[in-house]
Amino acid sequence: MAKEKKRYPSFDDIVFEGRNKEYGAYEIRRKYARTMAMSMIIGIIVVFFAAYVPYLKAKSIAQIKQRDANEVIAEMANDINQEAAAPPPPPPPPPPSEQQTVVKYVAPVIVDTIKPDEASQFMTADDVAETVVDAEVVEVIEQVQEEVQEEAPQEVFVVVEEMPSFPGGDVELFRFIYDNIKYPEIAKENNIQGKVILRFCVTYKGTVDQVSVVRGVDPALDEEAIRVIKMLPLWKPGKQGGKPVNVWYSVPISFQLK
Repeated sequence: MAKEKKRYPSFDDIVFEGRNKEYGAYEIRRKYARTMAMSMIIGIIVVFFAAYVPYLKAKSIAQIKQRDANEVIAEMANDINQEAAAPPPPPPPPPPSEQQTVVKYVAPVIVDTIKPDEASQFMTADDVAETVVDAEVVEVIEQVQEEVQEEAPQEVFVVVEEMPSFPGGDVELFRFIYDNIKYPEIAKENNIQGKVILRFCVTYKGTVDQVSVVRGVDPALDEEAIRVIKMLPLWKPGKQGGKPVNVWYSVPISFQLK
């Protein structure tokens, strides 16, 4: 037969030996360890929720504020894009004095026969050529040139209905710039890097004019950026109301050492 395991009395059994165990104190002491464990678990849960609930509340408030800020930023960006996309007002109509007068077309009269007297009134080609004087031709050419010079636009626009464009687009523009740019040696020796922002005018003829530095980095880098921009070939000029006009244009040029 297997030997029975001897059971030793607990501390509570020794304390309450010969006493009334049904009084209640014995049961309280016997369940003390389990009661303390449950109390600790409940206390930890209460403390956890007391600390975590305010954290969740603060996090949700921060998310709401961030979402509201993003919505405000998105609305502002949308408003800016709409303002930039809105076409500028058309140019005012020319004054009445510059408007061309329209001459009503009069149908010619068809005559079956020409009388001998009337035939003598017509001029030959030689006669017409003799009536044209060189001085009159020169005067007409000078008037046309004066009119062309008067019609040349002087105003420089910032935004127009059709913006000027480089042949091949922005990709070809920056390819031309970085194919022709030369990093100044003095900037290399001093490890000078940065981005130069230039502004220039694309004229109504497509040429580049009035090149200036909006934000520079170093005089050597600024001068090199201006030199390359002045080398740009003809652009497709911008148009306002269907007519070519002068337009401001900005280009950033980055100088980086590898």
